[in-house]
Amino acid sequence: MEKEKSRRNRTLTLSENERNTLKKRLFSPNKEEITPSQITNKTIYGDLFEIIDLLPAEFVDLLLIDPPYNLDKDFNGLKFSKTNDEAYLAYLKTWFPKMIRTLKPTGSVYICGDWKSTSCLYQIMREFTIVRNRIIWQREKGRGAKANWKNAAEDIWFGTRGEEYYFNVDAVKQKRRVIAPYRENGRPKDWEETGNGNFRLTYPSNFWDDISVPYWSMPENTDHPTQKPEKLIAKLILASCPPKGMVLDPFLGSGTTSVAAKKLDRRYVGIEINEEYCCWAEKRLLLAEDHSAIQGYSNGVFWERNTLSLQMKENKRLGFTGDGQSVAYSLNI
Repeated sequence: MEKEKSRRNRTLTLSENERNTLKKRLFSPNKEEITPSQITNKTIYGDLFEIIDLLPAEFVDLLLIDPPYNLDKDFNGLKFSKTNDEAYLAYLKTWFPKMIRTLKPTGSVYICGDWKSTSCLYQIMREFTIVRNRIIWQREKGRGAKANWKNAAEDIWFGTRGEEYYFNVDAVKQKRRVIAPYRENGRPKDWEETGNGNFRLTYPSNFWDDISVPYWSMPENTDHPTQKPEKLIAKLILASCPPKGMVLDPFLGSGTTSVAAKKLDRRYVGIEINEEYCCWAEKRLLLAEDHSAIQGYSNGVFWERNTLSLQMKENKRLGFTGDGQSVAYSLNI
C-alpha cells in the first residue's frame, strides 16, 4: 500500500486524466528540420541524439545544460552508468559542440556538474567556448561520509560563444542583512535602513550559499532525483538572457529551466527523453500561469536563505501582497 503523504507535502503529482491531457501538449519531432517557431515555448519529447542535428542554428540566447553527471543514476527507468573521465569526456563531445551551434554569436552557456565531472566540463568548455567563470553553489543536502568530506557543493561552468555577450549584473544582486552598518556623516553608506532591518544590495560572486534544494514542502518539488532549484536557474537566466530572449535546456528533466524562464518572461525550449518528466514539466508550466513567484526572489532581488518572514514584511512595506508560497495541485483538465 502506498504511504499517504502529509497534507504539507507539496510534491507534484499527476492524475491519469492530467497525464493523458498533458501528453497532447508535447512536441514530438519527425525527421525533418525543426524551425524556431515550431518549438518556441514547447517541451520536446524525444531523444536529444536523434533531434540534435535537426535543431536550428543560432537561435538561442542562453543554453542551460544539466547533463547526467558521471555517476550511477536511475532516471525513472533510464539508467546512466558511471565511467572513467576519458569516456565521460568522449560522451560530452558527442553532443556539446552541436549544442553550441544553436547559440547566437552573443549567446552564453552554463553547464552543471559535480566535483568528479568538473575537470571534464572545463575541458569541453575550453575547447568550444570562451570560459568566463566557475560558479560553486552550496547544495546543503547530501549524505554524510565517515571516511571522506561530505559532498555539499556543485559546479556550474560559465562560457560564451564570442567576446560580446549579454550580462546584466543588476538583475542578480542579492539583498543581505547588514550586521555591522557603516555610516558616513551620520547616514547609511551603501545600505538601507528600514523598519524591518538594515539591508544592503550586494554584487553576486561566484560562490552561492543562498540556494535551497527543493524538498517535499516546497511547491516546486518533484520526485526527479537531480532537480535543480528554480532560484538557481533564475539567477542564470536573469544574468545571461535578455528579456524575451530564448533559453534552451537539452536535458530538461522535470522542467525547472522552462518554468523559471516563463516566470521571468523569457521564451524557452526544453528537450526531455522521459515522457513522465515531460508531463511534470507541462503541469508546472500551466501552474506557473497563475503562480509566478520564485522562492527566494522577491521585488526584483534575491534574498538570503531563511528570510521569508523578512520578505513578507518588505512586501507589505512596499505595498505588495502575497507570499508566493501557495499553489494549486490539480488542474481542471
